[in-house]
Amino acid sequence: MYSDTHFHFEGLCEDDAQKGSQILLQMNEQSTVFGLDIGTKCGDMEERLQFLKECLGKMPEDERKKVLSYFYFSAGIWPDPDEIRERKLCVQRLGEEIQKFCADDLFGSHLVAIGECGLDHHWNINNPDKRSQDDFTDDLIEGERELFLMQLELAEELKLPVVIHSRDAFEETLSCLDEAGWHNGIIHCYSYGIDEAREFLNRGWYIALGGAVTYTKKSKIEEMHELLNFIPRDRILLETDAPYLSPVPLRGQKNTPLNIRHTYEFIASHRGVSVEELSADVDENVRRLFKLI
Repeated sequence: MYSDTHFHFEGLCEDDAQKGSQILLQMNEQSTVFGLDIGTKCGDMEERLQFLKECLGKMPEDERKKVLSYFYFSAGIWPDPDEIRERKLCVQRLGEEIQKFCADDLFGSHLVAIGECGLDHHWNINNPDKRSQDDFTDDLIEGERELFLMQLELAEELKLPVVIHSRDAFEETLSCLDEAGWHNGIIHCYSYGIDEAREFLNRGWYIALGGAVTYTKKSKIEEMHELLNFIPRDRILLETDAPYLSPVPLRGQKNTPLNIRHTYEFIASHRGVSVEELSADVDENVRRLFKLI
């Protein structure tokens, strides 16, 4: 019933294939329509694929077939300072990994996006990112921009949509997107307002909402209500970003794709539709964006 356009499968399973197989079985029971395992490093594709296969090996054949029907991958480089410094080599290696991945007999056709990639200008050493002020020197900021543009170019070359990470960097993100001219994909974990959403939507982007929308304070709930109703039904997507950002009432716990129903319920209530109607819209948008029709 649910589509989840953004999770980090190996991370949420803590590299435990038995735990991974159990999550997949529960996703099957939840009638998952689509799930996208997101890449963040140039060297993670083979590892992610092999981990999924190890999980599938612990499942009955009929359950494995269900997973094959909805489990897809992206390939990308998150703007980590080390990856930024070695950006040319990393993007070259990413391209080679993609070529190798696409030759896989089982999942070769399941690479459907580039990303997550983009710009992150938020710093807080207490967050999982562990970013500090030292990460925002001029050369790193320019390198981050180049890393992003190279991945947008790769996406256009491969004719794939892009999963965009943009945090505290709206103007810079928009500038890169306009420079590249490849307006095709998702603004992941959307954290801006209506004016910014309008700019992305006018360029053809989809807006993906995650568990963070359920954290909205009472003083900001009307603002959130307006945003949730501003996004057109043919451009809205939902995600977990698991293992991060568990929705209320599970905030603070490790997130999994199984928790996405809480985000669906929250957003459906604000849009004045049933969860089933919202799910139908999201599923249709997934099929259109990733060319699964």
